[in-house]
Amino acid sequence: MNRLISVDFHADFGFFRKPDTNDGINLSYNMLHKPALLGILGAIIGLEGYKERGKWPEYYQKLKDMKVGLEPLNHEKGNFQKTVIKYSNTVGYANKGTNYLTEEATLIAPAYRCYLLLKDENEYHQKLYAYLKEGKAEFIPYFGKNEFTAWWESSKHFKEYHFLEGIQTSVKSLNIQSLFIKGELSVNQQKADEGFFFSLDETDSGLDNYFFFERLPAGFNEKLKQYELANFTYSTFPISKNASLENLYYLEQQNCYVQLN
Repeated sequence: MNRLISVDFHADFGFFRKPDTNDGINLSYNMLHKPALLGILGAIIGLEGYKERGKWPEYYQKLKDMKVGLEPLNHEKGNFQKTVIKYSNTVGYANKGTNYLTEEATLIAPAYRCYLLLKDENEYHQKLYAYLKEGKAEFIPYFGKNEFTAWWESSKHFKEYHFLEGIQTSVKSLNIQSLFIKGELSVNQQKADEGFFFSLDETDSGLDNYFFFERLPAGFNEKLKQYELANFTYSTFPISKNASLENLYYLEQQNCYVQLN
């Protein structure tokens, strides 16, 4: 048996480091992504992190097959405010005797609803379900850096859903609450026979609706030891039921879909 739950994590700040910089400033992904989320979940149930070079951490080995989805909360059209924080490292062995200065574009008050598909026969999924529901953690979770502690309240921020897998035949269009991998995108007001498009004609005006796009880590390439990236979309527009989207789950009481990858 599978359970579909969600938990709302929030923090005062967050920094999910991108592997690139902009004019000396270290950048952060705007959205929490699956590799970072697995680290948070692993910390909550006490799984170990990186210990040995070239060896995958325990939390990744135990949780990598879990299907997850993400929805931003308290955002502005998909974006979180950012501030540039400057750091100075005066430790000699780290910077060859000179002051090392760095800057990071840090997220302000990021919050995310994290959807998890848990299997009852998996002992780590069982433990995760119990800990999230009870508001317990073995290690303190954080949003990218130790000082950015992540929080949730079990009474308000934990939910369990009645769900159906796949697109339901009765719907005209899809209301997708989570980020989803967009594939080949075309925006079209006309009816299409196939492909993936937004149903712009099913909105009143489109003026209050929006699209947010970000290329995010969806997992790891275990041979190359680096992120595998995918093009994600977050939108308030309805999506055509003919869209070629995979891994959709219908939340019955909420009358919406989430994509879990």
